[in-house]
Amino acid sequence: MNLSSFALVRFLPVETDFGFIRMRVGAFVLSLFMVLGSVAAFFTMGLNLGIDFRGGTAIEISTEGPADIALIREVVSAAVPGDVQVQGFGTDEDVLIRVGEIDPEVINALEGFEALDAAQAQQAVQQLVRGALVEAIPDVSFERMEVISPQVSDELRVAGATAVLVSLFLMLVYIWLRFEWQYSVGAVLALAHDVIITIGFFSVTQLQFNLPTIAAILTIVGYSMNDTVVIYDRIREMFRKFKSLPTPQVLDLAINATLSRTILTSGTTLVALIAMAVMGGPALEGFAMALIWGVAIGTYSSIFVAAPLLTVTGVRRDGGDRED
Repeated sequence: MNLSSFALVRFLPVETDFGFIRMRVGAFVLSLFMVLGSVAAFFTMGLNLGIDFRGGTAIEISTEGPADIALIREVVSAAVPGDVQVQGFGTDEDVLIRVGEIDPEVINALEGFEALDAAQAQQAVQQLVRGALVEAIPDVSFERMEVISPQVSDELRVAGATAVLVSLFLMLVYIWLRFEWQYSVGAVLALAHDVIITIGFFSVTQLQFNLPTIAAILTIVGYSMNDTVVIYDRIREMFRKFKSLPTPQVLDLAINATLSRTILTSGTTLVALIAMAVMGGPALEGFAMALIWGVAIGTYSSIFVAAPLLTVTGVRRDGGDRED
């Protein structure tokens, strides 16, 4: 039996003839609506910032045997009235616990605490976590306990935003050098579109926004750019092959020629990301959801934003004159 006959690609249309460029006005309107909606959501609803960006308490512990992450998360969440993150690192015995900054009034309302200021409240959080873990896990040892100050969190916010902006600028330079400025404008606008809409997604859903989310956004930028470059390469090839065809028709040919590859790449990536979101637990939820949304919106923007924008910027053919 020829196993290749069951290849997934045989179930996908290899030669398509969709009129993507005819739909560009509707796509531009939809994208504008999503971008403006994302900006409005960001300024009205804000982001549900994680411990990395709000400050809090970090505690490193180790156990005699493999750590029970679920038990530790349950014990710490019951002990302190705040945002709790528990994750393994290093060996199976090492665990990092992070507790978001808690209002001193919340700590003062607990039995045994009163009239504490912000710094004292964070020290009280350490006491509560230590007491709860020692009672539940007798063999636990505490390797490090420290307070993450709001100043450090502010620096992380600035660093995260800078990383995204620098990546967009470098992508602009890369596309400009590899193709032409008309291509780079379309690519960077599509990337900015993806980043803004992803941030809007986090504003609307109020999923926790932290450093792993920034990593996910940078991954989305790279993934979307890869899709865009594949389509742009085919567009340049089609321009050289069909010199007399109108630009919109050439763009449609290029998008359709790469469509099966785009579907397969995005589909297989989403399968892995959905598995991560379902089975990864709370620690990976935000990261996985950001990537799932980003892959979907990045695939959309490569087809319906980056390529159609070449009809607006007036792409040149083989260094020729600008097309109107």
